[in-house]
Amino acid sequence: MDNNLNNRDQFNTKWGFILACIGSAVGMGNIWRFPVLVAAWGGMTFLIPYFIFVILIGSTGVIEEMALGRATGGGPIRAFGKCTELRSGNKKTGETIGLVPVLSSMALAIGYTCVMGWIFKYTYLALSGQIAAMGHDMDIIGGTFGATAGAWGNNFWIIISMLAAFIIMALGVANGIEKANKIMMPLLFFLFVALAIYIAFLPGSADGYKYIFSVKPAGLANPKLWLYAFGQAFFSLSIAGNGTVIYGSYLSKNEDLPSSARNVAVFDTLAALLAAFVIIPAMATASTELANGGPGLMFIFLVNVFNGMPAGLFIGIIFFICVLFAGLSSIINLYEAPVATLQEQMKLKRLPATAIICIIGTVVALCIQGIVGEWMDVVSIYLCPLGAVLAAIMFLWIASKKFVLDSVNEGAKRPIGKWFYPLAKYVYVAAAIIALILGAIFGGIG
Repeated sequence: MDNNLNNRDQFNTKWGFILACIGSAVGMGNIWRFPVLVAAWGGMTFLIPYFIFVILIGSTGVIEEMALGRATGGGPIRAFGKCTELRSGNKKTGETIGLVPVLSSMALAIGYTCVMGWIFKYTYLALSGQIAAMGHDMDIIGGTFGATAGAWGNNFWIIISMLAAFIIMALGVANGIEKANKIMMPLLFFLFVALAIYIAFLPGSADGYKYIFSVKPAGLANPKLWLYAFGQAFFSLSIAGNGTVIYGSYLSKNEDLPSSARNVAVFDTLAALLAAFVIIPAMATASTELANGGPGLMFIFLVNVFNGMPAGLFIGIIFFICVLFAGLSSIINLYEAPVATLQEQMKLKRLPATAIICIIGTVVALCIQGIVGEWMDVVSIYLCPLGAVLAAIMFLWIASKKFVLDSVNEGAKRPIGKWFYPLAKYVYVAAAIIALILGAIFGGIG
């Protein structure tokens, strides 16, 4: 192994790594899509297949990407190059293919930067009382978000969001990313629990909880239900061949990967459930059907609902702080792959590599504000699933079985079961390919 790898920054603790991975997985999909799917498909009717797929992906895909990064000590380019080198002695082919997940991570991070700008603005509006002052005037509520999300409509807050990400990332993996997630993730869960408890005691919220825990057996026969449950689980766990790979590369060889992957899957699912336990009962208190997801749910419909609640000012503040933590933890993960690539390939130090990526991200994000929806669709439907497929094929099909099992079992308290390799190689890889194909056909499934 070269000296550059020996000097790489690392996570200091197992839980620092786990919290960082949870932070990368907990994002807007948990907040503005998961509750809508739960509501649309009948509560537990959706959750049953969702839990099944979380178990499948958490015990295969998450482990696979963590192990790939840790075993090769680098991001997608170095990792893919190592896999093809093991197969044919030629690492250049793999390194070239590894550009795909790096570029997809950069593209998704740029789109996310626009979203983070919205979140920073609305957190400020909540703290200053301006959201509460909108009351139930949908013209003002909708118009405010429309102006924010339009072309060149949120320049200041995009720059602020990028500065926040830059500061955390520039401090390094252990002193920046790890420490930030150790603060943000516990607070995120604590505040979401507090919101859920408060809303549970509001009149009308019981109808929301009843719906969440309802089961419609006939709905389980619908193939689309299973398709969207798989898509949500797949994308919620941040499987894209980039962020989890790069975080895995910072993990000590002594840590138990299967255990870490299990914790990430469990806490990401808990975060999604907490979002559902907040949003669905909240909508029920206002006798409002949860039919719309995406940004409109968070920045328009929920604003109206919170403003009708007792102590709505404080509810809005807590909610947007939670969203801020979820978004910020995700964006630093997305930018980390391109930053690490500059460090690996161009031998740049941490600070200049971070500065270059953040400047590029800021400039492009400012320019695409008016088309960020279309931008995110292309990236999430095509590029991210393709990155996940390529990472899985490289690790499970191109590299040897011995390399795979040695990588997964290194540091494990006990060897992973014989089920892992065939389940990951055949079932998970096939599922990832299906996610890519059907996502393209249906215009996105997660």
